[in-house]
Amino acid sequence: MKINSLNILMDQASLLKKKFYFISGNEKTLMEKIKIIIVEDFKKEGNVQIKNIDTINDFADEVGLFGDKSIYIVNGNKGIDVKALDSLRSSESHFIFLQENSQKIKKIKNLFTVDKESYLIDCYELDKNSKIKILNKFLIENKLEISQDVYWFLIDKLDSKYIFFEKNLIKVRDLGKQDITLDKIKKILTVDESGKEKIFFNLFQKNREIIRLYRDKIINNSDVNELYYYSKFFCQLIIDCNSEDEYKKKIPLYLFKEKNYLIDVYRKYNSKKKKMLLKLLSSTESILRKEGGLSLVVGLRFLLNIKKITIA
Repeated sequence: MKINSLNILMDQASLLKKKFYFISGNEKTLMEKIKIIIVEDFKKEGNVQIKNIDTINDFADEVGLFGDKSIYIVNGNKGIDVKALDSLRSSESHFIFLQENSQKIKKIKNLFTVDKESYLIDCYELDKNSKIKILNKFLIENKLEISQDVYWFLIDKLDSKYIFFEKNLIKVRDLGKQDITLDKIKKILTVDESGKEKIFFNLFQKNREIIRLYRDKIINNSDVNELYYYSKFFCQLIIDCNSEDEYKKKIPLYLFKEKNYLIDVYRKYNSKKKKMLLKLLSSTESILRKEGGLSLVVGLRFLLNIKKITIA
C-alpha cells in the first residue's frame, strides 16, 4: 500500500502498524524523519530493539528480551522478492527498508505497493503546498500567530529539505511570541539568497577558489550537511542517467541558469568515473551514519574529491 509521506508528518497518530515499511525517494533527510516517526510510534507500545542490517539476507530471527519488539532497519535492497517477504511474515519483527530512488528498485517498490502488510512511502523535497501545511500545523501546535509578511517569507525562503525546514521552524518558536518579526526572522535564519548549492557550480575553478567559497559559505556542521545533500542530488543525477538526453530532461527547471554548466559536467563522466563517484558517495554516507553529520574538513574533502573525479 502506498502512503504519502506528508500524511505521516501531518497526522502521526493515525499511523497504522504494518509488517514492512519501504521508505524511498530522493530526499534523505525526510526519509530519516519518516523512519524516526515509525520507530517512535512502535515505542509507545513498549520496549523496542532497533537493529541495523545491510540486507534481509543478514536477518536472524531472535526473540527479544522480556517480549521486546524488534525493528530491523534494512539499508540495502539485495534479496528482496515475494518469496523473501513471505519468509519474514512469520517473524514477530518489523522491517523498515531505506533505499534512495533508482531505476533498479522500480520492481521492488511495486512489491510493497500491492502488499497489504506494507507501506510504500516516497520522500521528495518539500514543495510550496507541503511547506504551507507543515507551517500551519506548526503554528497551531505552538499557539503562534505571525504576520503575513513573516508567513510568506518562511514559505518562500526556507529550505525544501525537511531537516533544515524543521530546524528553522524551531528557531522561530524559540524566539518567543513577541519577537517574531520579519527583521528578527531574517537575522536568526541567516537566509542566504545565493544558496550553498552554488558552490557545486564552481567545480571547474581552481582549488584555492573553491576553498575560499567554501569557507565563506560553510560556517558550521549544519551548513556542511546542507551542502552535502545538494551535491549528492547532483551526483546521483549523473550516476542514474544513461544518456545526455535523459540527463537534460531531469535537470530541475529552476536550474535553467546552470543547465549548460551541469551538461558540461555530465559530459566528463563515463562508466568508470560514475563508479568512482558512487564509491565516494558511499564512503561519505558511511561517515554520515556513524557520526550523525559531516565535519567542515570532511565536507571540503568531499567537494574537492568530486572535482578531482570530474576533471580527471
